[in-house]
Amino acid sequence: MPVVWVALRAAHRGCADANEHVELKQAQWPRVQRLGFGVTSNLSFEPPYPFARRMSTLDHLTEGRVGWNVVTGYLDSAARGAGKDKQTAHDDRYEIADEYMELVYKLWEGSWEDDSVLRDRARGIFADPAKVHPVSHEGNNYRLNAIHLSEPSPQRTPVLYQAGTSPRGRQFAAQHAECVFMSGPSPRSSGRASRRSVRWPARSAATRPRF
Repeated sequence: MPVVWVALRAAHRGCADANEHVELKQAQWPRVQRLGFGVTSNLSFEPPYPFARRMSTLDHLTEGRVGWNVVTGYLDSAARGAGKDKQTAHDDRYEIADEYMELVYKLWEGSWEDDSVLRDRARGIFADPAKVHPVSHEGNNYRLNAIHLSEPSPQRTPVLYQAGTSPRGRQFAAQHAECVFMSGPSPRSSGRASRRSVRWPARSAATRPRF
């Protein structure tokens, strides 16, 4: 069944109410059958391990209809809310984001084998432990040695959105995104150039594995 994707992104300036939209939208998912929901989450302030579990859980709840609009942030006020003095430098945020994506791919795609879940009530076995693997990661920004806490969801990795317009942002989108936001005075004037700016790096990125 075709699914229409709706990206949910809240932009607030000044003083405004900004409730967590993931929880607010959970009431809508059971009511619709042909809508997918792309939720915006800032990876600069979300540890990858619990975030990967949250997205897997949402993918289960929506039966494979959740997407993630990947953002790295741009407001110093958001950084101060996370205990920092200011945002990390622009290109450095994308370097960190590349490692973040590498880690969540490992959790989503590499921790549980496809046939690991048994649900054997007679023997009291939920999953074959030989087919559930810990993810070991030692990087410049993240360390992890643990299994993914959620069994494989319908998509495993959610549909990925990205809206970066800088050269480094386009490089990140080419490597990771399945949907890219584009903006301009008109689709005709901005669409071709924007597509070319992402497609060329995407062709070389397509040969690199995710995990």
